[in-house]
Amino acid sequence: MPKRIDHVAIIVRNIEQALAFYRDTLGITPSEIKEVPTEQVRIAFLPMGGPGGSEIELIEPTVPGSTLTKYLEKRGEGLHHICLEVDNIDEALQEMKDRGAPVLDQQPRVAAEGRAIFLHPKGTSGVLLELIEKS
Repeated sequence: MPKRIDHVAIIVRNIEQALAFYRDTLGITPSEIKEVPTEQVRIAFLPMGGPGGSEIELIEPTVPGSTLTKYLEKRGEGLHHICLEVDNIDEALQEMKDRGAPVLDQQPRVAAEGRAIFLHPKGTSGVLLELIEKS
């Protein structure tokens, strides 16, 4: 099952404003900033812990009225989800279903760095969890 924490995602209104703290104050240089049209977001990846380490992921919704825009409007900026890396997302999805976990995806979705599924916070002690198989 999960191998490591891949990333902790923080939803923000504006990546450039958020980077004023993460990059300019903490000194964490983004490895990449990119648009992910399938998810309707712009993402900044902030590597931590050297090669193979975890990342902080800043997420900025790009489409008015999208699910993430509504989430941001309702809850404000802050922790969005925690992502755990798995070796095989198809096996992880089936295992989660077999164990009765509250899976939000019936099939893996294309994510910024591979294929992923999400687990609903109501079954994970209030935290949205992403499981990802890296490309």
